[in-house]
Amino acid sequence: MKSTTISELAKELGVSVSTVSRALNGKSVVKEDTRQMVLEAAEKYCYVPNEIARSLKKSSTKTMAVVLPDISETFFGTIVKEIDRVVSGQGYMLILADTHENADNEKKYLDMLYTRRVDALVLATVDCSGSTVRRFMESGAPVVFIDNVPDLQELDAVTIDNRQASRMAVECLAAHGHRRIAVIAGSEKETTGVDRLAGYEEAMAERNIPVDRKLVAYGNYKWESGYLQMKRLLALRKENPFSAVYAISEKMTYGAMRAIAESGLRVPEDISVVGFDIHQVGMEPRQKITSVRQPEVEIGRRVGELLLRRLADLEEKEDQAGHRRLLLDPFLEEGETVGMF
Repeated sequence: MKSTTISELAKELGVSVSTVSRALNGKSVVKEDTRQMVLEAAEKYCYVPNEIARSLKKSSTKTMAVVLPDISETFFGTIVKEIDRVVSGQGYMLILADTHENADNEKKYLDMLYTRRVDALVLATVDCSGSTVRRFMESGAPVVFIDNVPDLQELDAVTIDNRQASRMAVECLAAHGHRRIAVIAGSEKETTGVDRLAGYEEAMAERNIPVDRKLVAYGNYKWESGYLQMKRLLALRKENPFSAVYAISEKMTYGAMRAIAESGLRVPEDISVVGFDIHQVGMEPRQKITSVRQPEVEIGRRVGELLLRRLADLEEKEDQAGHRRLLLDPFLEEGETVGMF
């Protein structure tokens, strides 16, 4: 008979994964009747303890992995540097992997890191189901999510309030008289894209501004998609006029700015622009772009501190219950791309 996993046991019994884990590991915080129920189910369903998980609690490789969808983004680079600053002081080294926003690559890297027994993992996942990382989480090694968070109940994550970020973008444009506000949104399959679009819609509703679905475009966070979606919006501007656009990622903002420039329109005289996470390094527009920003250094610091805390819990054989979802505040950085309408 095929052996079962902790997640499957938890689902079968109607309890949390952490409760099953504590019961199997003899934690005193679990009620005796719950422990007996878990132990009986483990025997019935042929649960086999994960030996890698056990070895993680007995020894340390002094390595942590950071798996990201695009390491070329300044946003991720700043976070990684801060994580490294925090954890290197405790003797840990980072292993960095780039999935190129591909779920198969993510699974490949996570499987490799699992067998190499890294002590902890930081993940900006492209798989919202959580299937690629589930085995890693069941091993007992600390996992902290950043940016995109999978649809799992028990996890540690450090992100910003993405809805609030989009509300700030709309508030900025509305305060300058804009009501016809286009948006270049992200993937409807990722929490960041879903939440940022929802924040835009909420802010529009709060100001009694109807959302015109013809002004909602969807990109994939890349420069090319921002450029192409902006070209499409501009081509339909006579039938569906708008005075401002909000792009929910850095690269899509740059692509949109290029499309506007090529059309002969001026920013902000003809179209106002609010971007997201704009760093303006390299060959970017000369104008300082008004942008919603994330506190990247604080995100990295909080992630590093949370990882060290979880590892200390493992070493002291303390329970890791009480997963933390830290929601940090975004901020608006004003530039030169928003004008009065």
